[in-house]
Amino acid sequence: MDSSEIYHVKQQFILGAYKSLVALTLPDPNSPDYTPTLLYQARAHIALNDPDSALRLIPAGSDNVAVKATASLAKYVAASGSASKDAQEASLEELRDLAVEIEGDDAEGSDSDKALVRVLAGTAFTRAGEIEEALETLGVDTEDLEAVALIVQIYLSINRPDLAKKQFERSKRWAEDDLLLQLIESTIGLVTGKDGYSNTSSFYTEQLGNPSLTSPHILTARGVTRILRNEIPEAKSDLEESLEQQKGDAETLAALVVAAGLGALKKAETEELWTRFVSEHPDHPLVLDVAAKESLFDECVAKYEVPALAA
Repeated sequence: MDSSEIYHVKQQFILGAYKSLVALTLPDPNSPDYTPTLLYQARAHIALNDPDSALRLIPAGSDNVAVKATASLAKYVAASGSASKDAQEASLEELRDLAVEIEGDDAEGSDSDKALVRVLAGTAFTRAGEIEEALETLGVDTEDLEAVALIVQIYLSINRPDLAKKQFERSKRWAEDDLLLQLIESTIGLVTGKDGYSNTSSFYTEQLGNPSLTSPHILTARGVTRILRNEIPEAKSDLEESLEQQKGDAETLAALVVAAGLGALKKAETEELWTRFVSEHPDHPLVLDVAAKESLFDECVAKYEVPALAA
């Protein structure tokens, strides 16, 4: 059973309180909490798109498979930022080798460490667009709840909420009613709109009421939920507060752009926000989608011939 300290660290990671997590002081290296805390902190740095800090945190020469997998994921994310295909592939190969290694009896690490290797490898494969490899590595019949959470995210990303729901229903049979299980249910609800997003909204509001938690991620999630519930002023408030805590976050800015277009900001302010968003995040899916639609519109206009005016 996890200590109370590890439970708190895990809670912060699950709910996206990454900045608070990386600010924690690591336990003594001889403490049983040292390696789990180290891994959560390193993964939080990766989630904040700061893989270099994760690599500086990870001790060199560790034989623990989870530590090695975390380093490989950090190297993959770092290489993605530099567009180095060879370095990316080398990191993916390291994760493939570790996924094979944990099937043996001599792998250094506990069962939870080995389960984490699958999650980290699956995360990298998903980011690389290798969806089938990610699902195979994670194992769709897994009884590791973090793996289930990632599988659900994958299914939702490829527009298969039916399969995501099956994973959730399956996991309820063996998983405890824990925070991650509630988060999985809320994520599915956010995508499917079940019960008018009421359960999802209640979950995010409950977590934001925790005085020991500061999570711009949950604020953004509630802001998106409020957009979908047509609570535009409330959504604007959540999203602006999230940006105060994590300036320039792409997903929060994207959501605020949507809220602005639905009346949260005046027209001039909305246009200014859109210009800023395009400038700071030119490769964001929202920017690319709008650009594609603009191009399609221009093509249609070019094919349309204006009839001559009647004499």
